[in-house]
Amino acid sequence: MKKPQTVAADKGLSKEHTSKFIGTDNPRHLRAIAALLRRPMPRENLDTEAGCSNGPELVAELRRRGLEVPCKRINFVDRDGFICRPGVYLLTDGDRRKLHQWMAKRQKKGGA
Repeated sequence: MKKPQTVAADKGLSKEHTSKFIGTDNPRHLRAIAALLRRPMPRENLDTEAGCSNGPELVAELRRRGLEVPCKRINFVDRDGFICRPGVYLLTDGDRRKLHQWMAKRQKKGGA
């Protein structure tokens, strides 16, 4: 009989990746974080804000660094009138807490 998987294992993350945000100095990560702190956004908008062409991989990198960044499926009618279900990336309350703590530590280290 198979053992039930944990939530972290279901998402492909280990416990060490889900407990604390380890930070980043990557400009794309920083632009994506700033954009997601402002509002949830679909992949296309995140690509534009971060300056990349592979938003899902960028989000995967942030997840490996300790953020959840879930993708919520929404109902949407496209320009041709068809119903579709695009994903919108957002930060959880826990993600916001981790980011604010990290930014405070980062600011202290910088002397600002």
